[in-house]
Amino acid sequence: MENLSNLPGDLLRYYLQGGAVMHMISVLSLFSVTAIIYKIIVFQKVKTNINELISKVRGSLLKGNMKGATQACEEARGPLASIIKLGLLKRDGGSPRAEIEKTMENAAIHEVAYLEKYLTVLSTVTNIAPLLGFLGTVVGMILSFEVIAEQGLNNPGMVAKGISVALLTTAYGLIVAFVTQPFYSFFVSKVAAYTREIETASNILFETFDEMERMGGAKAAPSKAASSGA
Repeated sequence: MENLSNLPGDLLRYYLQGGAVMHMISVLSLFSVTAIIYKIIVFQKVKTNINELISKVRGSLLKGNMKGATQACEEARGPLASIIKLGLLKRDGGSPRAEIEKTMENAAIHEVAYLEKYLTVLSTVTNIAPLLGFLGTVVGMILSFEVIAEQGLNNPGMVAKGISVALLTTAYGLIVAFVTQPFYSFFVSKVAAYTREIETASNILFETFDEMERMGGAKAAPSKAASSGA
């Protein structure tokens, strides 16, 4: 218990012994924590039940209820729902398929770019933090060898203390990188999964449009046959 109570003071002492490089690594860690919190909030906002949304949109469209499909997107909200709604509005306005695809593709690119925002910050922290730690260690080793040059090996305790202080920066840099890397990998996988969801939703939407056209043609065929028979 006594060791635990002294832990905060020991950590602060080690931090101060690490020198200026420790402050630089701390700035990187602050950037990392800020970006992580921001990305968690963003992905929480864009979370959408794609199966439920597509089911509602598809069901409304096959019933000829374009308004109901649009309303389902409005209720779901989120970037994915906005992309689908944009395609529905273009379709309802009589736009050709190529134009609808282009519009939805541009919207998807914009949304994916929004999800990728600040991922470079996490990637940079993962790469730079260990390097700064190694830099601090190298500087500390140089200072330790200067002590050896001035005093010789008559005071090995002082040399060992200098080396141990130098290694603190490496440990700190690695800790920051180890904490940041899993979050970066997780967010990258989330962006990839979201991109696949957009592609899947778009494909299902256009398949539904094709099915609507076939249903419309099937309804028109008996009418044409009846008029020729009359």
